[in-house]
Amino acid sequence: MAEVLVVIPAYNEEGNIRRVVTHLRDQFPQYDYVVVNDGSRDHTAQICRENGFNLLDLPVNLGLSGGFQAGLKYAARHGYRYAVQLDGDGQHRPEYIAAMRERMDEGYDIVIGSRFVGKKKPFTMRMLGSNLIELAIRLTTGTDIKDPTSGMRMFSRRLIEEFAGGLNYGPEPDTVSYLIRQGARVSEVPVIMDERTQGVSYLTPVNAVHYMVKMLLSILLIQNFRKRG
Repeated sequence: MAEVLVVIPAYNEEGNIRRVVTHLRDQFPQYDYVVVNDGSRDHTAQICRENGFNLLDLPVNLGLSGGFQAGLKYAARHGYRYAVQLDGDGQHRPEYIAAMRERMDEGYDIVIGSRFVGKKKPFTMRMLGSNLIELAIRLTTGTDIKDPTSGMRMFSRRLIEEFAGGLNYGPEPDTVSYLIRQGARVSEVPVIMDERTQGVSYLTPVNAVHYMVKMLLSILLIQNFRKRG
Protein backbone atom coordinates (compact mmCIF):
# COMPACT_ATOMS: atom_id res chain seq x y z
CA MET A 1 0.00 0.00 0.00
CA ALA A 2 1.19 3.51 -0.83
CA GLU A 3 1.75 6.07 1.93
CA VAL A 4 -0.15 8.80 0.05
CA LEU A 5 -3.85 8.63 -0.76
CA VAL A 6 -5.18 10.98 -3.44
CA VAL A 7 -8.77 11.94 -2.62
CA ILE A 8 -10.69 13.03 -5.73
CA PRO A 9 -14.01 14.70 -4.87
CA ALA A 10 -16.32 14.66 -7.89
CA TYR A 11 -19.75 16.19 -8.41
CA ASN A 12 -21.17 16.08 -11.94
CA GLU A 13 -17.72 15.60 -13.50
CA GLU A 14 -18.63 13.19 -16.32
CA GLY A 15 -16.66 15.32 -18.78
CA ASN A 16 -13.45 15.22 -16.74
CA ILE A 17 -13.28 12.25 -14.40
CA ARG A 18 -12.06 9.62 -16.87
CA ARG A 19 -9.16 11.82 -18.00
CA VAL A 20 -8.22 12.89 -14.47
CA VAL A 21 -8.16 9.41 -12.95
CA THR A 22 -6.60 7.67 -15.97
CA HIS A 23 -3.75 10.20 -16.02
CA LEU A 24 -3.16 9.77 -12.29
CA ARG A 25 -3.40 5.99 -12.37
CA ASP A 26 -1.19 5.51 -15.43
CA GLN A 27 1.46 8.19 -14.84
CA PHE A 28 1.67 8.16 -11.04
CA PRO A 29 1.11 4.56 -9.92
CA GLN A 30 3.07 5.21 -6.70
CA TYR A 31 -0.04 6.85 -5.24
CA ASP A 32 -3.29 5.22 -4.21
CA TYR A 33 -6.48 7.10 -4.97
CA VAL A 34 -10.19 7.12 -4.29
CA VAL A 35 -12.88 8.97 -6.24
CA VAL A 36 -15.63 10.31 -3.97
CA ASN A 37 -18.72 10.66 -6.12
CA ASP A 38 -20.74 13.21 -4.18
CA GLY A 39 -24.23 12.23 -5.27
CA SER A 40 -23.69 13.30 -8.88
CA ARG A 41 -26.79 13.56 -11.07
CA ASP A 42 -24.87 12.83 -14.27
CA HIS A 43 -22.85 9.76 -15.34
CA THR A 44 -19.82 10.33 -13.09
CA ALA A 45 -20.37 7.18 -11.01
CA GLN A 46 -21.19 5.06 -14.07
CA ILE A 47 -17.97 6.14 -15.80
CA CYS A 48 -15.97 5.26 -12.69
CA ARG A 49 -17.53 1.81 -12.44
CA GLU A 50 -17.11 1.09 -16.16
CA ASN A 51 -13.40 1.96 -15.94
CA GLY A 52 -12.76 0.05 -12.72
CA PHE A 53 -11.85 3.17 -10.73
CA ASN A 54 -11.63 2.96 -6.94
CA LEU A 55 -14.92 4.60 -5.98
CA LEU A 56 -16.80 5.81 -2.93
CA ASP A 57 -20.30 6.39 -4.26
CA LEU A 58 -22.25 8.63 -1.90
CA PRO A 59 -26.03 8.24 -2.31
CA VAL A 60 -26.75 11.95 -1.77
CA ASN A 61 -24.87 15.20 -2.33
CA LEU A 62 -23.06 16.17 0.88
CA GLY A 63 -21.13 19.10 -0.55
CA LEU A 64 -17.35 19.44 -0.69
CA SER A 65 -16.90 19.24 3.07
CA GLY A 66 -18.91 16.03 3.46
CA GLY A 67 -17.42 14.43 0.37
CA PHE A 68 -13.86 15.23 1.38
CA GLN A 69 -14.48 14.04 4.93
CA ALA A 70 -15.70 10.73 3.51
CA GLY A 71 -12.40 10.46 1.64
CA LEU A 72 -10.43 11.11 4.82
CA LYS A 73 -12.47 8.52 6.71
CA TYR A 74 -11.34 6.09 4.02
CA ALA A 75 -7.72 7.28 4.46
CA ALA A 76 -7.91 6.88 8.25
CA ARG A 77 -9.45 3.41 8.04
CA HIS A 78 -6.78 2.17 5.64
CA GLY A 79 -3.83 3.67 7.50
CA TYR A 80 -2.46 6.20 5.00
CA ARG A 81 0.27 8.51 6.22
CA TYR A 82 -0.77 11.44 4.01
CA ALA A 83 -3.89 12.39 2.07
CA VAL A 84 -4.07 15.02 -0.66
CA GLN A 85 -7.05 16.53 -2.44
CA LEU A 86 -7.02 16.46 -6.24
CA ASP A 87 -10.16 17.97 -7.71
CA GLY A 88 -12.17 15.99 -10.23
CA ASP A 89 -12.28 18.90 -12.67
CA GLY A 90 -8.66 18.43 -13.74
CA GLN A 91 -7.28 21.73 -12.45
CA HIS A 92 -4.78 20.15 -10.05
CA ARG A 93 -1.62 18.59 -11.49
CA PRO A 94 -0.49 15.38 -9.77
CA GLU A 95 3.17 16.00 -10.62
CA TYR A 96 3.31 18.40 -7.65
CA ILE A 97 2.30 15.75 -5.12
CA ALA A 98 5.94 14.64 -4.73
CA ALA A 99 7.08 18.14 -3.72
CA MET A 100 4.18 18.43 -1.29
CA ARG A 101 5.07 15.10 0.26
CA GLU A 102 8.72 16.13 0.62
CA ARG A 103 7.63 19.26 2.48
CA MET A 104 5.33 17.19 4.69
CA ASP A 105 8.28 14.98 5.60
CA GLU A 106 9.87 18.06 7.19
CA GLY A 107 7.24 17.89 9.92
CA TYR A 108 4.33 19.94 8.61
CA ASP A 109 0.68 19.10 9.23
CA ILE A 110 -0.72 20.76 6.10
CA VAL A 111 1.00 21.58 2.82
CA ILE A 112 -0.86 23.73 0.31
CA GLY A 113 -0.23 23.72 -3.43
CA SER A 114 0.03 27.47 -4.01
CA ARG A 115 -0.29 29.42 -7.24
CA PHE A 116 1.15 32.55 -5.65
CA VAL A 117 4.38 31.65 -3.87
CA GLY A 118 6.74 34.25 -5.33
CA LYS A 119 4.12 35.32 -7.85
CA LYS A 120 1.75 38.29 -7.82
CA LYS A 121 -1.97 37.66 -7.92
CA PRO A 122 -3.91 39.01 -10.90
CA PHE A 123 -6.23 41.94 -10.23
CA THR A 124 -9.67 40.31 -10.32
CA MET A 125 -12.64 40.25 -7.97
CA ARG A 126 -11.89 36.65 -7.14
CA MET A 127 -8.30 37.46 -6.23
CA LEU A 128 -9.52 40.42 -4.17
CA GLY A 129 -11.44 37.89 -2.12
CA SER A 130 -8.33 35.73 -1.83
CA ASN A 131 -6.34 38.73 -0.61
CA LEU A 132 -8.96 39.52 2.04
CA ILE A 133 -8.99 35.92 3.27
CA GLU A 134 -5.16 35.94 3.31
CA LEU A 135 -5.26 39.13 5.42
CA ALA A 136 -7.84 37.68 7.81
CA ILE A 137 -5.72 34.56 8.39
CA ARG A 138 -2.61 36.70 8.96
CA LEU A 139 -4.44 38.91 11.47
CA THR A 140 -5.83 35.97 13.45
CA THR A 141 -2.91 33.53 13.29
CA GLY A 142 0.21 35.49 12.33
CA THR A 143 0.71 33.08 9.42
CA ASP A 144 0.93 34.30 5.85
CA ILE A 145 -0.75 31.94 3.39
CA LYS A 146 -0.44 33.22 -0.17
CA ASP A 147 -3.11 30.97 -1.69
CA PRO A 148 -5.66 30.32 1.06
CA THR A 149 -8.42 29.21 -1.33
CA SER A 150 -6.32 26.56 -3.06
CA GLY A 151 -8.08 23.21 -2.89
CA MET A 152 -4.87 21.26 -3.40
CA ARG A 153 -3.92 20.47 0.18
CA MET A 154 -2.06 17.58 1.77
CA PHE A 155 -2.76 16.50 5.35
CA SER A 156 -0.72 14.54 7.88
CA ARG A 157 -1.87 11.34 9.55
CA ARG A 158 -2.78 13.27 12.69
CA LEU A 159 -5.07 15.60 10.78
CA ILE A 160 -6.49 12.77 8.67
CA GLU A 161 -7.76 11.23 11.89
CA GLU A 162 -9.04 14.58 13.15
CA PHE A 163 -10.94 15.31 9.93
CA ALA A 164 -12.29 11.77 9.84
CA GLY A 165 -13.65 11.91 13.38
CA GLY A 166 -14.61 15.56 13.77
CA LEU A 167 -17.75 17.51 12.99
CA ASN A 168 -17.74 20.52 10.69
CA TYR A 169 -14.25 19.82 9.34
CA GLY A 170 -14.33 21.11 5.79
CA PRO A 171 -11.28 21.55 3.55
CA GLU A 172 -11.69 25.32 3.59
CA PRO A 173 -9.57 28.33 4.66
CA ASP A 174 -11.49 28.82 7.91
CA THR A 175 -10.66 25.30 9.09
CA VAL A 176 -7.02 25.77 8.07
CA SER A 177 -6.99 29.02 10.05
CA TYR A 178 -8.54 27.29 13.05
CA LEU A 179 -6.02 24.46 12.94
CA ILE A 180 -3.11 26.91 12.78
CA ARG A 181 -4.43 28.54 15.94
CA GLN A 182 -4.48 25.08 17.52
CA GLY A 183 -0.80 24.53 16.70
CA ALA A 184 -0.85 22.97 13.22
CA ARG A 185 2.21 23.71 11.08
CA VAL A 186 1.33 24.85 7.55
CA SER A 187 3.54 25.40 4.51
CA GLU A 188 3.07 26.10 0.79
CA VAL A 189 4.81 24.80 -2.32
CA PRO A 190 4.52 26.49 -5.72
CA VAL A 191 2.26 24.83 -8.28
CA ILE A 192 0.63 25.60 -11.60
CA MET A 193 -3.08 24.91 -11.96
CA ASP A 194 -5.00 24.35 -15.17
CA GLU A 195 -8.32 25.81 -16.22
CA ARG A 196 -11.39 23.63 -16.25
CA THR A 197 -12.00 22.29 -19.77
CA GLN A 198 -15.36 20.51 -19.29
CA GLY A 199 -18.39 21.13 -17.12
CA VAL A 200 -19.35 24.18 -15.08
CA SER A 201 -17.79 25.39 -11.85
CA TYR A 202 -20.15 26.00 -8.93
CA LEU A 203 -18.17 29.17 -8.14
CA THR A 204 -20.22 31.69 -10.11
CA PRO A 205 -19.61 35.41 -9.37
CA VAL A 206 -22.53 35.44 -6.93
CA ASN A 207 -21.37 32.25 -5.21
CA ALA A 208 -17.80 33.60 -5.07
CA VAL A 209 -18.96 36.71 -3.18
CA HIS A 210 -21.04 34.58 -0.83
CA TYR A 211 -18.08 32.27 -0.25
CA MET A 212 -15.73 35.17 0.49
CA VAL A 213 -18.11 36.74 3.02
CA LYS A 214 -18.73 33.38 4.67
CA MET A 215 -15.00 32.66 5.01
CA LEU A 216 -14.21 36.12 6.37
CA LEU A 217 -16.95 35.94 9.01
CA SER A 218 -15.87 32.45 9.98
CA ILE A 219 -12.16 33.29 10.26
CA LEU A 220 -12.61 36.60 12.06
CA LEU A 221 -15.51 35.67 14.34
CA ILE A 222 -16.93 32.16 14.39
CA GLN A 223 -13.62 30.30 14.82
CA ASN A 224 -13.11 32.11 18.12
CA PHE A 225 -15.94 30.02 19.59
CA ARG A 226 -15.01 26.72 18.01
CA LYS A 227 -14.02 23.87 20.31
CA ARG A 228 -11.63 21.13 19.28
CA GLY A 229 -13.33 17.80 19.92
